[in-house]
Amino acid sequence: MQQILIAQAGEGMILAKDVETAEGRVLCGKGTELTGCLVERLKKMEVTHVTVEGHPVEDANEKTLEQELLDIERRFSRVKHIPPLRHLKKRLMERAVEARKEV
Repeated sequence: MQQILIAQAGEGMILAKDVETAEGRVLCGKGTELTGCLVERLKKMEVTHVTVEGHPVEDANEKTLEQELLDIERRFSRVKHIPPLRHLKKRLMERAVEARKEV
């Protein structure tokens, strides 16, 4: 799944999460196929982002899983001897891997 700007949303994309108002009211349910009309309506309702199935929009700044894990490793390289920070590093790496499994 991928969170994208409503301006990037296109016909045929499938919502991976409900689209809700700031108050929590559901505007469109998970599994809804986007149409041009629906995207325009969401824009008028000031929806800024939607989460869609798959990974339909390429982001030049987006890192691969390997790059993300290497960045975490590099950031924690100077504190390997501190147990709470080792645990934090491990959790961050696990979350990065889990986030990619959802895609």
